[in-house]
Amino acid sequence: MRSDTLALPNGTVAALAPDVTAQGPAASGRVRWRLASASWRPLAAFAFIAAGLVARALAPGTPHDQLVWYTGLALTGTAVVWHTIRGALRGHFAADVVATLAIVASVLLAQPLVGLVIVLMQTGGEALERIAEGRASDAVRALEAAAPRTAHRVRDSVVEDVRAEDVVPGDVLLVRPGELVPCDAVVVDGTSHVDASMLTGEPVPISAAPDTHLMSGSANLDGALTVRAVATAQESQYARIVGLVRSAQASKAPLQRVADRYAVWFTPATLLVCAVTYAASGDWMRVLAVLAVATPCPLILATPVAVIGGLNRAARRQIIMRHGTALERIGTATVAVFDKTGTITIGKPHVRHVTPAPGYTAHEVLRLAAGVEHSSGHLLARTLVDAAQEAGVEIPAARDVVETAGRGVAGTVDGRTVVVGARSYVLERSPNGAGDVAALESSDAGLRAFIAVDGTVVGMVEYADALRPGVRDVLRDLRALGVERVMLLSGDHTDNARAVAAAAGITEVQGDLLPEDKVAVVRSLVASGESTVMVGDGTNDAPALSAATVGVALAGHGGGITAEAADVVLLVDDLSRVTEAMRVSRRTMHIARQCIGVGLGLSGAAMVAAAFGAVTPTAGALLQEGIDLAVILNALRASR
Repeated sequence: MRSDTLALPNGTVAALAPDVTAQGPAASGRVRWRLASASWRPLAAFAFIAAGLVARALAPGTPHDQLVWYTGLALTGTAVVWHTIRGALRGHFAADVVATLAIVASVLLAQPLVGLVIVLMQTGGEALERIAEGRASDAVRALEAAAPRTAHRVRDSVVEDVRAEDVVPGDVLLVRPGELVPCDAVVVDGTSHVDASMLTGEPVPISAAPDTHLMSGSANLDGALTVRAVATAQESQYARIVGLVRSAQASKAPLQRVADRYAVWFTPATLLVCAVTYAASGDWMRVLAVLAVATPCPLILATPVAVIGGLNRAARRQIIMRHGTALERIGTATVAVFDKTGTITIGKPHVRHVTPAPGYTAHEVLRLAAGVEHSSGHLLARTLVDAAQEAGVEIPAARDVVETAGRGVAGTVDGRTVVVGARSYVLERSPNGAGDVAALESSDAGLRAFIAVDGTVVGMVEYADALRPGVRDVLRDLRALGVERVMLLSGDHTDNARAVAAAAGITEVQGDLLPEDKVAVVRSLVASGESTVMVGDGTNDAPALSAATVGVALAGHGGGITAEAADVVLLVDDLSRVTEAMRVSRRTMHIARQCIGVGLGLSGAAMVAAAFGAVTPTAGALLQEGIDLAVILNALRASR
């Protein structure tokens, strides 16, 4: 059972790409290194504080404790101060400016314990942020690793193995079953099914025959093909996708941290209080006390603690936020963009309708077709057999079954010759059936197969991709959450894309799009100021996912490169998790802002007390620790 216009099963080459849950020892090593580099300073600062307190208890009245604290401050605080100075020289005045001023003042005023406590708070918050961010995306590396590496060049009937990048236009290549097409090419000999789902997202295989154009990165399934290269590997479709992902990630604007947005006004306010305090009292210790109690640890700690809680909450619902920025951004989405096949639809064809010819019933047509298709491993054959079983059809045994790759299958059922396949395949074996085929065909040019019995066309089977359950509910919830526009972008024919969009309730739709076309649409939305969420599941969606404000990948069946390019990975193919992720985001950021507001309010009150001399520098640092503890306890609510 075949059609003249086939494509390929989604996920056939998923094993070629790294899985999001199994990145290997190299990626695990990078994660461990990031965590270790982020956590050693707060641990060292805590150790030096404790060691100094022990030295003071064992040898009171000696300078040993000061020596320990100065040593710790030099080892752990120097990098903090230098990092802030470098940022300030680049015009970046963030939440750590006040903390750095407090560290410097503590050295100048011989208060190393105060400086170490501030280093502990500052670097501890940064460590929490690094944990919240998680590992960086390896999308480009994953794409490049999965690219075709070898080609079989044919010269004078001799096949030689060459590097894919050495192929030039005009070279004749042999592509064996199970291999990737190394560059964009046109078939000159052979027939086969070719899986292009990595590139097009469409779930059924392309029927490859002479003059069929193939894209690099497509997988040849079941027949040897001789092809002629029409572009180098570096200029082919797969390479263009790699380049699109790289450029999309590089051009994505960085998000200003919540803490830094509050620091824009809190840091100048703190410096103003310090200036007024010194002008009124002339006491540098009061200034240090103001700086110590004003160290913006609610800014430094509240967001990462809340974000970690939100990430854990989402993960329990099988929603993997790859970094804290994704958690913050997804809740602000104003536009949602969806891929069609495998995202809005299930991504696997099903039997939509069986049309019998006069004198036959749909049950009988399905029974005969399933008999010969039962011996085939083709995706559409399995689909038809499943439909027959679901309909309660008793499938008969077939004999002398012969399958023609890419075209159809024939065999004997109940002593009758049954042929199932593409229009051209069936008409070759039923020369007088053209009128019957025309009578069965509808105006809808969808995927279909014809059935002939003893040279007579007896019916037609139409296939379609089903909508995911609950799609309309998801779209309704998105609009309730403030998403103003919902769009459908597809590489499928525009008419098919519009039909699916209409069934789902989406009014904005574009079809016949290449990966670069999807990227262009998404980039234009982001450039216009829209917070754009892109949801997809195929390699062809990876560039658009990278270009979006937040890219969301459906990875219930592995994910591979698509998951690597996304900011959010759904481990179950359930679109309702998109709206759930938005709700988690909004609740988490509400808690973070609440913590920041309350924490800064308490810090402000303590600053006033310190300015009047009611709080010493050491007491101020410890008071700030108490405020931090209250902030952290409140931020932990985000995980519930």
